[in-house]
Amino acid sequence: MSRTISSIIPAVRTVEGGGFVVHRPFPTRLMMDFDPFLLLDEMGPVDYAPGEAKGTPDHPHRGFETVTYMLEGEFGHKDSAGHSGTLRPGDVQWMTAGAGVVHSEMPGEEFTRHVGRVHGLQLWVNLPKRDKMIEPRYQEIPSAGIPVAKSEDGKVSVKVIAGEALGVKAAIETRTPILYQHFSLQPGAKIEHRVPKDFRVFAYALSGTGLYGPHAQPVRAQQMVLFKNDADTITLAAGDEAVEVLLIGGVPLEEPVVRYGPFVMNTEDEIRQAVIDYQAGRMGAITH
Repeated sequence: MSRTISSIIPAVRTVEGGGFVVHRPFPTRLMMDFDPFLLLDEMGPVDYAPGEAKGTPDHPHRGFETVTYMLEGEFGHKDSAGHSGTLRPGDVQWMTAGAGVVHSEMPGEEFTRHVGRVHGLQLWVNLPKRDKMIEPRYQEIPSAGIPVAKSEDGKVSVKVIAGEALGVKAAIETRTPILYQHFSLQPGAKIEHRVPKDFRVFAYALSGTGLYGPHAQPVRAQQMVLFKNDADTITLAAGDEAVEVLLIGGVPLEEPVVRYGPFVMNTEDEIRQAVIDYQAGRMGAITH
């Protein structure tokens, strides 16, 4: 028996940052978080005319990690520690904000000058209390550096961003046990994927109508599937069309969560201190 489905949550369309469109399954009025995860945004997909591409100007973070995974288009990023780079299709940036960093994510000048599609994901991962004030850290993995595994029949492939899948381990190190995997299923494909028993796990459908769980429940794109912790495998299948789906899970922290915009701590006092530190310039500033 594989894990059964507890609920299916639709993503809500909203606008973030400088005006780019995201589809957000959580946090919403239906679900605030999915311990140890705080937010999942599907950026787009949206097609921009020349000069229209938008991003998120300078903003701070403290107490958690952001995981950005680009599918189409590109984003440039800079931070208050002088770090900068560009994410292109298939690339992953795992940023541990820790004690605090000011960060910006904007489309590159060359990309903005042309017609372009932007499609990607950003996941917020909560840090345990012991790690909330560690030094900021980046792990940037280009598409070619992300391990890929395939099923024996070749009908299922998976990009292993975090954790382990089909015997292949990720290159990224995580602060707590996490899996983050992008499955591609050809029409008619099916897989029973083993997951650790102590992981809370969800799937987020990117494209195609897949068949999830032991009862092959149909789920369409931009829906989130929450699985119960009642077995040690997840069943994913495709019907007549190909399916793209993210499988994400982790061990719950079971610690207090106090949020205020881009700050996520354990107490209100810690949030107030984060605001003071940011306003006092202790998180630095980006040089443009």
